[in-house]
Amino acid sequence: MTQVFIIGGAGHVGLRLSKLLSDKGHTVHALYRQSGQETLIRQQGAEPVNGSLTELDTTTLATHLTGSKVVVFTAGAGGKGGQEMTNAVDGEGLKTAVAAAQQAGVSRFLLVSAFPEALRGQAVSDTFENYMRVKKMADVELAQSELDWVILRPGTLRDDPGTGLVRAGLAIPYGEVPRDDVAATLAEIIEQPDISRTIIELTAGKVPVRDALLKMAVR
Repeated sequence: MTQVFIIGGAGHVGLRLSKLLSDKGHTVHALYRQSGQETLIRQQGAEPVNGSLTELDTTTLATHLTGSKVVVFTAGAGGKGGQEMTNAVDGEGLKTAVAAAQQAGVSRFLLVSAFPEALRGQAVSDTFENYMRVKKMADVELAQSELDWVILRPGTLRDDPGTGLVRAGLAIPYGEVPRDDVAATLAEIIEQPDISRTIIELTAGKVPVRDALLKMAVR
């Protein structure tokens, strides 16, 4: 079994992923920031770790990561706090996490990013445009690192129950996807180490998660 550290562990995808991994016997540590989130994380079977990406330095975060085999970065400002918070969490926070993983000797790093065609052709705010810009820069930061990385770009996230059926590929049409299925995809990537140094776009589809990802593995 694998020890996994989730950055953004109190988020909608992070909590779902903690539950899936702990149910499978993996050891999960999850970073949280706000009071009250600790109990919620424990209920998913994960060990809560208190800290804020906007305050942790590389060395301190590396200490938390030590012993883990995989880091999953699913943190995000979610539009709260405007462009400044997006830059701090989705941008600088990702840079800190990448550096901390390297310092801690954690080679595998999974990043939940954004579908590049999200809301294209629609009128969007400057805040959203900045969000997409920062997400792209974060992708570049990770892809240029020496880590064993995977970047997952889900379509528009939904809260309705997952189906376990997805469409996954290097470049697919834009669509929506339940958060349940995003978490299931991350869990499957963790259990398929041959999926490495690739970008995967993800939407709802007709293929079971495992089967959809088998074609993404490097043989």
